[in-house]
Amino acid sequence: MRQAFTGCGTALVTPFTRSGALDETGVQRLARRQIDAGIHFLVPCGTTGETPTLTDEERLRVVEIVVAEAKGTVPVLAGAGGYNTHDVIETAQQMARAGADGILSVAPYYNKPTPEGLYQHYKAIAEAVPLPVIVYNVPGRTSVNVDVATIVRLSAVPNIVGVKEASGNMTQMCEICGAVPDDFLVLSGDDALTLPVMAVGGRGIVSVASNEVPAEMAKMVELAEAGDFTAARRLHQELLPLMQINFIESSPIPVKAAMAMMGLVEEVFRLPLVPPRPASRDRIAQVLRDLGLPTGPATLRA
Repeated sequence: MRQAFTGCGTALVTPFTRSGALDETGVQRLARRQIDAGIHFLVPCGTTGETPTLTDEERLRVVEIVVAEAKGTVPVLAGAGGYNTHDVIETAQQMARAGADGILSVAPYYNKPTPEGLYQHYKAIAEAVPLPVIVYNVPGRTSVNVDVATIVRLSAVPNIVGVKEASGNMTQMCEICGAVPDDFLVLSGDDALTLPVMAVGGRGIVSVASNEVPAEMAKMVELAEAGDFTAARRLHQELLPLMQINFIESSPIPVKAAMAMMGLVEEVFRLPLVPPRPASRDRIAQVLRDLGLPTGPATLRA
């Protein structure tokens, strides 16, 4: 049995109908596509899922649908993070009741808590929620870095089991991998850094690109896990343009536009996100064509 939350997990986009409502059938369809492609775990209600624009009821419903579709075949790591520790705990408890297997919690944003504040925030969540918790460090978006010393402290808290590291700082990632216990999971938060992180002890990726190419991303990670970095590098180089184009504009704008071109979702965003600029759209379409992925279908694919 694979250890939960290792390998390739998909930070799922949230599909909306043309009217802007939550597309529950679409959530189910995307989850099934991921599972059928061999993805290792699913991550609904992360920021790639436009979670700040969802109501509490919608977030809970997304997780319920994904859990029901997974049927225990893959773990579900539900997003529950934010500025207010009390609210994060309430959301995480709701995710637990909905059947999630773990919680991914982004660092508090805007208020820039101190390292002690970050430690106490995550410790409070872990003590209040009967699920494994993974810290999400993405200082480019939160304006606060969960530093190495804080991660090491958190690794000693019962049921804080890992970190999704999206600082982009490879030195920091190397230091974390060398400083935490062997059973503490270090996951890349950037597709393009998956292999470097795994080479120094990381255990996988919470991926954006696997929304588009789940089988290929899962295969790349499995090759790295098996120590076949030669084959993993070849696949990485093939997929690198897609990994890069997904951030040509603010994520998840490009990945959702790409998935709409592939016939997987309607291209509907909630403000303040808007469709990509025409030049960006052209570049996204070209990358899809170069990879042999479908573009421009008239109807959604089953």
